[in-house]
Amino acid sequence: MMAADLVLRGGRVIDPSQDLDCVTDVAFADGVVVGLGDGLSGDSIHDVSGHIVTPGLVDLHTHVYWGGTSLGIDAEEYARLSGVTTSVDTGSAGPGNFPGFRRHVIDQSAVRILAYLNISFAGIYAFSHRIMVGESHDMRLMAACDAVEVAEANRDVIVGIKVRLGRIASGSSGIAPLDIALQVADKTGLPMMVHIDEPPPTYEAVVERLRPGDVLTHCYRPFPNAPIDGKGQVRSEVLKARDRGVIFDIGHGKGSFSWKTARAMMAAGFPPDVISSDVHQLCINGPAYDQVTTMSKFLCLGMKLQDIIARATSAPAFALRRPELGGLRPGSVGDATILSVQEGEFPFEDVLGEFVIGSQRLLSKGVVVGGCWWHPSPGEQH
Repeated sequence: MMAADLVLRGGRVIDPSQDLDCVTDVAFADGVVVGLGDGLSGDSIHDVSGHIVTPGLVDLHTHVYWGGTSLGIDAEEYARLSGVTTSVDTGSAGPGNFPGFRRHVIDQSAVRILAYLNISFAGIYAFSHRIMVGESHDMRLMAACDAVEVAEANRDVIVGIKVRLGRIASGSSGIAPLDIALQVADKTGLPMMVHIDEPPPTYEAVVERLRPGDVLTHCYRPFPNAPIDGKGQVRSEVLKARDRGVIFDIGHGKGSFSWKTARAMMAAGFPPDVISSDVHQLCINGPAYDQVTTMSKFLCLGMKLQDIIARATSAPAFALRRPELGGLRPGSVGDATILSVQEGEFPFEDVLGEFVIGSQRLLSKGVVVGGCWWHPSPGEQH
C-alpha cells in the first residue's frame, strides 16, 4: 500500500459493495481509497472507534442550485449536516440555465455535485412558499434540442434527464412532457428520473413507460397516486416495472413520503431501491430534514442498517452508472461518511403529519471528501 495521507482508525466499516461489515482501518491518499486493514499508518490518523464508517453517502435526489433557484440549498453545508459527499441535483436547472449552475455552483463546490438535466428550458424556476408554477405545464418550455446539446457538452456531470409529471408539475400537459424526455434520453443514451405527484397522469401510466435504468422518484407517495391500491396491495404495473429494471427511489421531500404507503410497501416485500431526501428549501426544516433523517425512518420500518446504507451508497452509484462511487475498495473515490446510531425516543414525521416514534436515529459525525477530513462545525448536526 502506498503511504497514506489520512487513516480512519478503528471504526465499524460497513461497505455493502464489498459485503463488508467489520472493525478495521481505512486509508486514503491522493484523493482515493488506498487500503483497508488493521494497524494502518498515515500522516494524519483519526480515531473513529465507536462510530460507523461508510462510503461517502450519495443522495440521489437533492436541489443544490443555491441562489440560482428558489429551492436550492448549499451542498457544502449539507455535506457537513448530513454526511452527503455526492449531491445529485434533480432538475433544478434546465438547458437555459445549466451553464450558470455549472460555473457558479458545481465547479466551485468542494463536494461532488452531479445533475439530472431538466427537460424544461428554465428548470424548476418558480418553487417557493408563495409561488408554485410547475415547469412542465408549458409545452413551449420543453427543450429537446437544447437539452441534447447541453447534456453532450457536460457529460462529466450530467447523469440523466429529469421530467416532472402530475397535476402540480405538468397540469394540462399531462404525460406529454415524458414523450419529450424519452426522446432526449434515447438520443443521449442517458437514463431518466421521473417525478410523479397527484394525478393526472396516474402512477401506473408513468411507470409503464419507463425503461430499465430509469428512476421513478417519490415511490412511497401518499394517496392519490400511491403505488398501492385501496387494499394495500402493490399495483401490478409497479411490480412489472421493477421486474424490467426500473429503479424506485424514495425522494422524500415536502410531499412524497407517507408512513401508510411505506408500511404497506415494506410488508409487501417492496423496499425502495434507493433512499434519498429530495432536500430543498421547503423541506430542510421538515418533514424531510436531510439524508440521515430519511435513512433513520427505515430503521423504524425494520430495515437492517446494512441494507439502509446500501441504498444510500452502492445503489445510487449503480443508478448513476458511477462505479467509482459508493464503495471503499482501493482505487475508489476517497469519500467516506462517519455515522453514529443514537438510542432514545425520536419522533419522525411524514408529509401528512403522522409521527412515528423511533428508538434509534442516525447522525452524521464527519465526512472525508477527496481523501481529506471534514468535521461538522458546532451546531450543524441535526
